[in-house]
Amino acid sequence: MAREQLKSRLGFILLSAGCAIGIGNVWKFPYVTGENGGGLFVLIYLFFLIIFGVPIMTMEFSMGRAAQKSPVKLYQQLQKKGQKWHIHGIFSLVGNYLLMMFYTTVSGWMLRYFVSTAAGDFTGLDTAGIKSYYDGMLADPVTMIIYLAVIIAVGALVCSFSLQGGLEKITKVMMSALIIIMVILAVNSIFTKGGAEGLSFYLLPDISKIQDKGIGNVIVAAMNQSFFTLSIGIGSMAIFGSYIGKDRSLLGESVNIALLDTFVAITSGLIIFPACFAYGVDVNSGPELIFLTLPNIFNNMPLGRLWGSLFFVFMSFSALSTVLAVFENITSCTRDLTGWSRKKASLINGISLFVLSIPCALGFNLLKDVAPLGKGTNIMDFEDFLVNNIILPLGSLVIVLFCTRRIGWGWDNFVGEANQGKGLKVQKWMKGYMTYVLPVVILIVFIVGLVS
Repeated sequence: MAREQLKSRLGFILLSAGCAIGIGNVWKFPYVTGENGGGLFVLIYLFFLIIFGVPIMTMEFSMGRAAQKSPVKLYQQLQKKGQKWHIHGIFSLVGNYLLMMFYTTVSGWMLRYFVSTAAGDFTGLDTAGIKSYYDGMLADPVTMIIYLAVIIAVGALVCSFSLQGGLEKITKVMMSALIIIMVILAVNSIFTKGGAEGLSFYLLPDISKIQDKGIGNVIVAAMNQSFFTLSIGIGSMAIFGSYIGKDRSLLGESVNIALLDTFVAITSGLIIFPACFAYGVDVNSGPELIFLTLPNIFNNMPLGRLWGSLFFVFMSFSALSTVLAVFENITSCTRDLTGWSRKKASLINGISLFVLSIPCALGFNLLKDVAPLGKGTNIMDFEDFLVNNIILPLGSLVIVLFCTRRIGWGWDNFVGEANQGKGLKVQKWMKGYMTYVLPVVILIVFIVGLVS
């Protein structure tokens, strides 16, 4: 079966960025920034993104392009005879399934909030009314499952078409629309009366804010955010590496994708923080910032229903971009394992993911008494913990060791693949850092994640 290829470099960059850009950028990044003192946290985050995320992404792309296979088969192409590195391929597939089992539920929330905002359901509601609406949404199993099903159906449908005619084409349109909507919302928010203080909080470093939180806590938070924002460690980037040619070097492409990912994360802060300060919303609201406080902001804003609808369209697009990319990864893995057609693999995986995702959706209502990680937790917390705290960091560690050790693919093979084509190259001086420092940093993230 001939390997499908992406039509353009732009398609590759937008697809890869779409996988990285998701709820973590536009939901988690602003509230984590708010909790950790604003501007200086952003600078620390960018530092770790460069020294941590970009090298691992480059390795994933290189493995995929060299093997021309999905994560479940690429190690067999690259490892030496008798080695067992390919076991990680199975864990990658499991990780992608687990990610979709809870990510589709949250994506459904975003879509539901868009529909509700556009329909005017939040108009006239006070803070208590919006809280009641949010709680009611979570408590309604039918609503949760319907929106979950819509998200999965869209993923299955898009991925059932050819790579160029389906996923690449849709992602180009969706990501372009996402960026345009974000810029419009950011400009509106920046020029909102009273928003200047929010810009100062977000963009100007203030050491006193870091001291209040504790410099160690802020550094760990920035390290974690930079690690998880790029979706590295479960083969999500390797799959797109397998779809591209060798005319561009992969470190340069990784930098471009990290820049686009960062642009979306920082722009989301430009949307949220000026509005929060303008309307007296606590920037430390945490995960509830978007679902409980932003509808209040839109209710008090001129043309608030329009801006609110645009915001939740943008949130839905950002969530769906990751859903489509991960669904493609699962589809490709399934096809490599079974030889199925794209349509058959998409259909069967769509049905399987719907069934597997139901417990998460019901974890807020019918199964709310199930607390896998102790009192106050739910099924989503457990699935999120498995992916973000175990599978992603350990998967990244395997990838780094495989690309830098002689008993794996090896440094020379990795650099030879990564440096093919025009663009930024992996340099000789990077070898010591990637071989010895990077694995230690990953282990620190892993241990901190388990402890926290």
